[in-house]
Amino acid sequence: MSSKTFFALGTASQVPTRERNHNGYFIRWENQGFLFDPGEGTQRQMIFAGVSASSITKIFITHFHGDHCLGLPGILQRLSLDKIPHTVELYYPAIGKKYIENLKNASIYHNVARITEHPIFEPGVIFRSKKTVIETRKLDHSVECWGYRIKEVDSVSMDAEKLEKLGIRGKEVGRLIEEKSLQVGKKLIKLEDVSRPKKGLSAAFIMDTRMCDGANELAEEADFLICESTYLSSETSEAVANGHLTAKQAARIARNASAKQLVLTHFSQRYPKTEDFLAEAKKIFPDVVAARDGDKIDIVKK
Repeated sequence: MSSKTFFALGTASQVPTRERNHNGYFIRWENQGFLFDPGEGTQRQMIFAGVSASSITKIFITHFHGDHCLGLPGILQRLSLDKIPHTVELYYPAIGKKYIENLKNASIYHNVARITEHPIFEPGVIFRSKKTVIETRKLDHSVECWGYRIKEVDSVSMDAEKLEKLGIRGKEVGRLIEEKSLQVGKKLIKLEDVSRPKKGLSAAFIMDTRMCDGANELAEEADFLICESTYLSSETSEAVANGHLTAKQAARIARNASAKQLVLTHFSQRYPKTEDFLAEAKKIFPDVVAARDGDKIDIVKK
C-alpha cells in the first residue's frame, strides 16, 4: 500500500447532488494528513472514507466561496471535541482573514484545538521540512484563489552492489548520504559514485480557475494532478466567464505540463454523470480519472 493516498470526499461544484457532496479532499502523505477545501458535509464524508479527524495535520483553503470552506467550522469544532493533541496548520488567502474569523466562531463550542494560521500573501514556498516542500501559486478565478503543490525533497537511490563491494554498510551508508562523501581506507567515496538521483513524488491541487500561468506552474511534471473541470467544452464561454475550466482545458494543462496522472473533479450540477468529462479529457491526456465521491487513489511514480 502506498504511503501517499488521495481521498475524494466530495466532488461537486457550488451545489451538491444526490451522488456528489460539496468539495472536500484529503491526502495522506506518509505520517501527515492534508485536508483541502472542506465544503458542507465534509465531516460525514470523512467517516465514509475512513479518515479520522486526528489524522489532519494541515488544512488548505484555496478561496472563500462557500462550497470550498463552509465545512471548516465543523472540522475545527471536531478537532476540539476530539481533543486532538497536535497543532493543526491552516493555510488560506490572506485577503480572507475576516472569513476565517467568521468560520472559526460560527457557533458556541469549547475551543481547545491548537490551530496555527498561515495566511498567504505571495506565491512561493509556504512549508518546508527535511522531506517535504509545499508551494502555492495564484490562480485566476472570479475571487482571489490559490493552488497548492506538495513535493518530496529529491533524494538518491543507493546502489547496493557497489556499496557491498566497497564494504560500506549500516550507519556508514547514512553518513555517506548525510555528508555526501566517505573516506574508505585511502579512497574518498563520493555519494554520486554509489547512487543515482531519485526525483521526489509531487502532487498538485488546482481548484477554481481559468487557464493561467499559476495553474501551469503548479502542474509542471506533477506525478498526481488534481484539477477542477466544472464544465464540458460545449460550455467553454461560460467557463471563462465564471472563472472555471473545462475537462478539455484541464487535460491541456496536464499535457503541456508533462504531468503523469490527472484527476478531474468539481463537476457542475448540470451534469448527472462524468463519462463525458472522461472522454473529452482522454482525447488529449490518456491517464485521467473522473473522481467520484469515496474514491481512494494511491499516489505513486509512473
